[in-house]
Amino acid sequence: MSKRNGIFCITLLFVIGLDQISKIYVSSVMPLHASYPVIDGFFNITYVRNPGAAFGFLANATPAFRSLFLIIVSAAAIAMILYFLAKNRGGGMLLILSLSLILGGAAGNLLDRIRYGNVVDFLDFYIKSAHWPAFNIADSAISVGAVLLVVEIFIKKRQELLRK
Repeated sequence: MSKRNGIFCITLLFVIGLDQISKIYVSSVMPLHASYPVIDGFFNITYVRNPGAAFGFLANATPAFRSLFLIIVSAAAIAMILYFLAKNRGGGMLLILSLSLILGGAAGNLLDRIRYGNVVDFLDFYIKSAHWPAFNIADSAISVGAVLLVVEIFIKKRQELLRK
């Protein structure tokens, strides 16, 4: 196995494993909607279930449509990432890391959607009464992966401009 594939697989499995273990733990030790302060005035562990997508997108759609739509979109995103990786074998480590984080997060949330019909969220950041929507490890991995992907794109564009 190449170093590139090793980093991809380890990152992917780490994200999925940490995401699923954390969700199983939170849902097994906390009642739904319970909240425990970790850092007063800033961070709680709050167990919620999100039937929609990011920021409650599609939360008001019918459950059957919402579940089917989000499962199809998640599966398509996973397939596109795998296809892109197969076609771009020369990508650098930052690209591999970013895509493995995104793929791991998408897979973690897809597992929830298939298993529960919704996603377990529990990371609750806030300042006074202003709360960021609760999220999970998978969401974090997707966000970090997206930022790294943008950095990778800027690096590639800069390299192209310097070659001209």
